Amino acid sequence: MKLTKTFKAFFENEKSGGLLLLFVTVISLFLANSSFQADYIGFWDKEFSGHSITHWINDGLMTIFFLLIGLELEREIYHGELSNIRNASLPIMAAFGGMLVPAAIFLALNFGTATQNGAGIPMATDIAFAIGILSLLGKKVPASLKIFLTALAVIDDLGAIIVIAIFYTTTIAFVNLAIALGIWAFLFLLNRLKIHNLIPYLIGGIAMWYFMLHSGVHATITGVILAFVIPFGDGGEKSVSYQLQHFLHKPVAFVILPLFAMANTCIAIQSDWHEGLNHPNAFGIILGLVIGKPLGIVLFSSIGVSAGLCALPKNLKWAHILGAGMLGGIGFTMSIFITILAFKDPETIVFSKIAILIASMLSGIFGFFYLKYTLSKKKKQQKV
Repeated sequence: MKLTKTFKAFFENEKSGGLLLLFVTVISLFLANSSFQADYIGFWDKEFSGHSITHWINDGLMTIFFLLIGLELEREIYHGELSNIRNASLPIMAAFGGMLVPAAIFLALNFGTATQNGAGIPMATDIAFAIGILSLLGKKVPASLKIFLTALAVIDDLGAIIVIAIFYTTTIAFVNLAIALGIWAFLFLLNRLKIHNLIPYLIGGIAMWYFMLHSGVHATITGVILAFVIPFGDGGEKSVSYQLQHFLHKPVAFVILPLFAMANTCIAIQSDWHEGLNHPNAFGIILGLVIGKPLGIVLFSSIGVSAGLCALPKNLKWAHILGAGMLGGIGFTMSIFITILAFKDPETIVFSKIAILIASMLSGIFGFFYLKYTLSKKKKQQKV
C-alpha cells in the first residue's frame, strides 16, 4: 500500500509534533512543581481582554486546531481512506468501539455521581501523540497500520467534536447561534458560487467564531464547520483547501498544541495527589483509556469483519489492530480539552488531568512495546 504525498507530510508533521508535545509536557510539569511554580502558573492565569491566557488558548487558538482537523477530515472523505466505504468501514467501526466502550466503562463507575459528566473524557485519542509513538518504531511499521491509526484518530476527533457540541453545551443563546449559522450559510453560498479567494472565508470565520463564542455552543466547533465551506476544488496542491491545510500543519503542530499542552499541564502536584486517584472518576478515566480503548477498537473491528461490513487491509493483522487500540488510549489533548468542559471544580479538573497523564503514559508504553515485539517477531518469521 502506497502512501500519498499529502499523507506523508501529515504523518511527518504529526510525528514531530507528538514528540514535541511530550517534551513540553515534561517541561511544564517540572516548572509547575519547581521554585518557579507561582510565577509559571500565574503567567497562564494572567488576564487579557477579560479572559486568562489559558482561556484564549482553549477557546481561541484551539479553534484553528479544529479547523485543521476539519480540513483533514474533508480530504479523507473526498480523496483519502474515507472516500471508499469499504476502506473506511474498518476505522469507522473501530472508532465507534473506541468511543462507546470507554464511555460505558466510565459511566459504569460514575453513573449517578457528580462526575458522570466526564464520560466523554476517555472517548478521545490524541492523534499527534499516537502517531508520534508509532513513528518511533521506524520502517518496521506497515503503511496499512499508519493509515488505519490515522483514519481511526481522525474519526475519533470527529466523534469528540460531536460529543462536545451535543453534551457539553449548557445554555444556548439562539440569536447568536442563528447569526453564526447565517454567516456559515453565506460562506457556503460563496463556495457554491466558486469564490476561491480565502480572505472572505477567514473574515467570515472570525465573525462566526465570535457569535458562536457567545451562543453557548463551544466556539471551537466553528473551526470544523468552517473547514467544510472552504473551497476544496479538485483537492490538488493549487486548491484553497490544500494550501490552507498545508499552511496550518506546522503552526498547529509546533505552536498551538504545545501552547495548549503547557497551559493545561501546569499542574502543581501536591503530596496527596494519589488520593485523588482513589475515586471513580479517576478509575473511569484510566480504565476507559487503558483498557476500554483497545477492547472497544478490537471488539467492534472484529464484529465488523465477522458481519462482512469490512475487511482487514493487506499486511494488517489483528495484533496490529490491538497495538493501534493501545495507542488509541493516549487521550491527552482531546481528553484534557473535554475535562475542562465537563467539570467546573478546580480540584476535580486537576485530578482528572493527572489521571489522563497516567493513562496516556501507560497506553503509550504498552502500545509501543507491544507493537515493537509484534513487528520484530513478524520480521524474524519472514527471515526464517
